[in-house]
Amino acid sequence: MRAVVRSRYGGPEVLAFAEVDAPSPEADEVLIRVEAVAVSMGDVLVLHGEPRVGRLAFGLGLPKHPVIGRDVAGIVEAVGPGATRFRVGDAVIAEADQGGFAELVAVPERFVARRPTSVDAVHAAAMVVSGTTALQAMRLAGVGPRQHVLVNGASGGVGGFAVQLAKAMGAEVTGVCRGSKAQHVLALGADHVVDYESDDFTASAGRYDVILDLVADHPLGRTRRALRRGGTLVLSSGRGGRVLGPIGRIAAASVASPFVPQRLRTLAARRSGDDLAELARRVDAGEVRAVVDAVFPLDRAAEAVARLESGEVRGKVVIAV
Repeated sequence: MRAVVRSRYGGPEVLAFAEVDAPSPEADEVLIRVEAVAVSMGDVLVLHGEPRVGRLAFGLGLPKHPVIGRDVAGIVEAVGPGATRFRVGDAVIAEADQGGFAELVAVPERFVARRPTSVDAVHAAAMVVSGTTALQAMRLAGVGPRQHVLVNGASGGVGGFAVQLAKAMGAEVTGVCRGSKAQHVLALGADHVVDYESDDFTASAGRYDVILDLVADHPLGRTRRALRRGGTLVLSSGRGGRVLGPIGRIAAASVASPFVPQRLRTLAARRSGDDLAELARRVDAGEVRAVVDAVFPLDRAAEAVARLESGEVRGKVVIAV
């Protein structure tokens, strides 16, 4: 099968188009013929092998997984003998462990859901990791009607879904982004936009019930001051040092949480077919939508990754297979 592979850590330049052996589904897996795969910041981090502590799982010297990619939409090609929820020909979405930048990928069926009927494969792939991460963040924060929610990083993949989900849950939403992306964030449903280049959301003390911090561009104490008493700060950012990444910020939040008048929570997003199914229902109900910034063919996957790394993206970058 055709796939995009890498033999070492690095940027888009390490990706190469190649023919590789097709996977076979294990007992509890479904084999998916990939129609589209979205590019996430998680893929970028895995590609670079950062933070370095992550190489304990992904390979110390060289990457264990030559093919990256997690956000998959496609058609079930085959099912393992223990897989019972899907049949050959079903249109599905799935979060793979790795391997999505290819024509075929095998995924445990518990991380697979039926595709929304109202969107094509490209837009379905764009909702997988970003959408479920945002959904889990809203759930962790307990977002509900009449709350004021701030999303720091509202123009990105996760942030865009968080804005929409918070609105669907009845909240008033403020999105933080670059000024050039303000109209994009407003179009997603935000009530207010803060241009981080000219304004500082932490200057408004005690204003927000929930802050979802996807950027980590302010000290923890300053970010927390923007919360009302009893409010919730959800930290979900891959930023930090090249060695430990966000571990220091997560540790600081865990230590401080019992001693401050707000809840400090860290989100470790997990794969969940049930969450994918809920997200698909919300897409079909018109509550949320995936915004696709650009689409590239599989043999131009390196360009797709470079586009995401540019910082100019509004929504998601997707590879059509």
